Amino acid sequence: MTTPPLWPTALTIAGSDSGGGAGIQADLRTFAFHRVHGTCALTCVTAQNTLGVTRVDALPPEAVIAQLDAITSDIAVQGIKTGMLLNQGIIQAVAQTLTSLPQDIPVVVDPVMVSRIGAQLIDDDAIATLTCRLIPQARILTPNRHEAQLLSGLEISTLKDMEAAARHIHQLGPQAVLVKGGGMADHLRSTDVWFDGQEVKVLVAEVVETTHTHGTGCTLSAAIAANLALGKAPLTAVKDAKDYVTSALKHALAIGKGQGPVGHFFPLLTNHL
Repeated sequence: MTTPPLWPTALTIAGSDSGGGAGIQADLRTFAFHRVHGTCALTCVTAQNTLGVTRVDALPPEAVIAQLDAITSDIAVQGIKTGMLLNQGIIQAVAQTLTSLPQDIPVVVDPVMVSRIGAQLIDDDAIATLTCRLIPQARILTPNRHEAQLLSGLEISTLKDMEAAARHIHQLGPQAVLVKGGGMADHLRSTDVWFDGQEVKVLVAEVVETTHTHGTGCTLSAAIAANLALGKAPLTAVKDAKDYVTSALKHALAIGKGQGPVGHFFPLLTNHL
């Protein structure tokens, strides 16, 4: 593995969360607290707060491509993550652009197809394009329970189901799959399953009792990308990212009238810097 520069750079390709809890905002904060410089390509703008999303406006695919070209033509990036890509045109643009970049840049794909409670977030054509064009380029794919069900065609309610789904999804082309247990029953909601084509690993974190969990998926995938940019091995990057999310949940922000975000700033409070 190539030794990363003293100040590695990561790229997030995702949407904007006006409430600051998820999306680009969460990704850039996560990069910063891993001592990784963050760059971004915006795919859509949302009007949202702790109570929910009231409007979503997609950027033209050409605008997304222009951002990616501007970054990658000037700045070497050591890690990439994708988040909300919203529609088929943007997914095609991102997938095509990634094929033109050096193939040793690790790409973390957070599919953002179905919410943790099971609501489909993008249409069927977009899901098909993401599955055949983008997922095969992933160094690590991070589906939640409902996304894993959709991608694998399996019902998931047990740990064995998670393991079977990870194996099925791996056949779609990603180098490794992390099936997240956040939408599972209580005894599994802090448990994720890793499969890299060689071995299955069950990764268990401490359960943090809080209702303020907005941005956990974005934060996890961004932390994985940051750790990869720092030169860590994929499984180590995932384990360290899970630790970061657990600490962020312990310092979640009870702001607004609804579900607050995780506390990305905990290193300032706990002398982790």
